Amino acid sequence: MTRRTEWPDSGDAPRGAAGDAETRSGRHGHTDSGGPSSSRAESGPPRTPEEEARAICLRLLTGSPRTRKQLGDALRERGIPEEAAEEVLSRFEDVGLIDDAAFAEAWVDSRHHGRGLARRALARELRTKGVDSALIEEAVGRLDSAQEESTARELVDRKLRATRGLDREKRLRRLAGMLARKGYGEGLALRVVKQALEEEGEDPELLDQHFG
Repeated sequence: MTRRTEWPDSGDAPRGAAGDAETRSGRHGHTDSGGPSSSRAESGPPRTPEEEARAICLRLLTGSPRTRKQLGDALRERGIPEEAAEEVLSRFEDVGLIDDAAFAEAWVDSRHHGRGLARRALARELRTKGVDSALIEEAVGRLDSAQEESTARELVDRKLRATRGLDREKRLRRLAGMLARKGYGEGLALRVVKQALEEEGEDPELLDQHFG
């Protein structure tokens, strides 16, 4: 039977007599009796694998949210036994410190509004982070086609000025390529670019020649 770890209320390991002695020793590294303090005693007993895994996960989660797979990979790289790692990761999920569904939703919101990434690119990024396919589908499904097209148009509008002076074909290729790199499909990318250039004054018939 797998032993469940009892998490201490504060700190990664409880302080015992050695910790109290360290506090009493003052700044000179001596105990009350005048003898030298022991560095081994000051550090306390060795951590169990579960305590070490917990400390690693808490440090990583302090920087930013992580998926279960990301944390599991980090524990494996640091030599934490699989049984201890699974116990800690499951415990963190139970208390809500690991939540892949919430991670996926936050990732989609941040990367779509901040970087303009389309659903295809967002799904690809979430897969690399180990998020389950069903959770990815649910998260990216919150972006509907209208929102995706609106964001694509905003991206094109911001780049239009930088492409002025280029010939028509190069402008089309550069703007459509920018959208493709952000995960937008070819049909949507070309439609949005064509509309933007028409509104800028390009001849629709000449544009159609490049879309033919």
